Amino acid sequence: MVGCESNSNKLEWEKYDETFEIIESKKNDNKRLQFKYIQAVDGNKNKWFEPINSEFLEFDESTYNKLKPLIFEKSIPEIQQSIISEKLTYELLVKFYLHRIRKIEFNKNSFLNSIISLNPNIIEEAKKSDKTKPSSIYSIHGIPILLKDNINFSNLPTTAGASIFKDNYTGNSKVVNKLKENGALILGKTNLSEWAYYFCSGCPLGYSAIGGQTLNPYGRKKFESGGSSSGSGAAIAANLASVSLGTETSGSILSPSSLNSLVGLKPTVGLISRSGIIPISSSFDTAGPMTKNVIDNIIVFKNSMGYDKEDPMSKSEIDIDLNIIFNAKIKGKRFAVFKNLMDQELYKESVKKIIKHEGIIVELEPEKVDFSGFGKILDYDMKKDLNNYIKKHMNNELKIESVDDIVKFNSQDSLIRSPYGMTRFQGMAKNKILENDHTELKKKLKKNAEKFFRNILKDNQVDAVLSINNYHAGYAAAANYPCLTIPMGYKKSGEPQNLTFISTSFNESLLYEVGYAFEKITKKRIPPKL
Repeated sequence: MVGCESNSNKLEWEKYDETFEIIESKKNDNKRLQFKYIQAVDGNKNKWFEPINSEFLEFDESTYNKLKPLIFEKSIPEIQQSIISEKLTYELLVKFYLHRIRKIEFNKNSFLNSIISLNPNIIEEAKKSDKTKPSSIYSIHGIPILLKDNINFSNLPTTAGASIFKDNYTGNSKVVNKLKENGALILGKTNLSEWAYYFCSGCPLGYSAIGGQTLNPYGRKKFESGGSSSGSGAAIAANLASVSLGTETSGSILSPSSLNSLVGLKPTVGLISRSGIIPISSSFDTAGPMTKNVIDNIIVFKNSMGYDKEDPMSKSEIDIDLNIIFNAKIKGKRFAVFKNLMDQELYKESVKKIIKHEGIIVELEPEKVDFSGFGKILDYDMKKDLNNYIKKHMNNELKIESVDDIVKFNSQDSLIRSPYGMTRFQGMAKNKILENDHTELKKKLKKNAEKFFRNILKDNQVDAVLSINNYHAGYAAAANYPCLTIPMGYKKSGEPQNLTFISTSFNESLLYEVGYAFEKITKKRIPPKL
């Protein structure tokens, strides 16, 4: 590490000897916190700032500190109010985040490895945004957003964290086009569990060859970052951007949102286009917002939705009325609670809080259903869907034709390209499940997952199921039910934990109502100390 704290914009990253940290990590009881690498083996942080250094060097620590009360932990409406009242500009907003990224990610004692790349045109784009005032304080116009690095964006390569995709320059995904049409600024790309954690088995969450090991800002090397949208979680928790977009197959938004004390939405599949997103499964994949509060989450979601004729599961956008959300109350709403989770202190406290505000609790024993075969579906889908992405959305200059080519490439230098192995990729390459068997397995799984929730939601006439973190993400994925996770506090160790609301397909508005009402009566999010 070179440079000084008072002049963060002149800092440069120098790799250091991490041997001691790696040895120390082996003492951890959690094997997924036993690291082989922390720093990126195939990435270069200094390249992030090369295109923008000349426009950025005059932004100093003094300016950063003056702007901090207007930006740090502030919601989109609060930021837009500062823009309208001319206390802030989008250019200064972007420069604040760039300065903070350098300040945290280039410091040996605070780096999170949450970022993979930065938009080289971001300052120019922010200046253009300044020519137009937002239409309302709930506008996404001029708001810097980070994308998980499996979402295509034309200004940057889309890598999935993998060495073989290092130069995967593409066009925009449909969801990026939608965000840009609505005025959002794409600040950059975030680190992730390589190939969205469908690569190795039992490996650390948040590791990729390109981005290194994502670290949790609430406990670097102490707590898991969650995954696979690991960098999206860590970066927003650390206030490195206003909001982020992650993706989920089963738990990949809910997990990092929960472990980073964020609000995360796993929407009903089809409400946000998947075209131009590196897939695991066309059956279950969706993008979704990860934010510091519910209102920001709604704003990102509303500006991400849209029908896509290329996506066979695509649906027209649904209405989310902010006036209804603002007036929402816990009173009179019915919630299903799992008896086997009531021994968890924060869950129990949250249930008591809901009862205090006249919410109705129905305590249940979860029914056991056959959930076998989920992995086989993912194997079949990813082999087929990744090959489709390669043909339709990948940069053709990479000369990759199939999953087999990726396995062969990694095998040539496995210590660097796949240090934790690639069990899932190898298994997927060998998968021989037939299409008819795959279809029947999907039907069985969906039927069982719907039965699991139907017995809870419909038979007991409840509005939402209360879960913890991503505990029931697999069931929700199989049933295609949306989930909204909200901070509910911190364990004695300091690790964040969330309350997760689950309801029926296309019922996001209800989730936002109860989520906003719960957030209002609890206000549990505390930013990490870095």
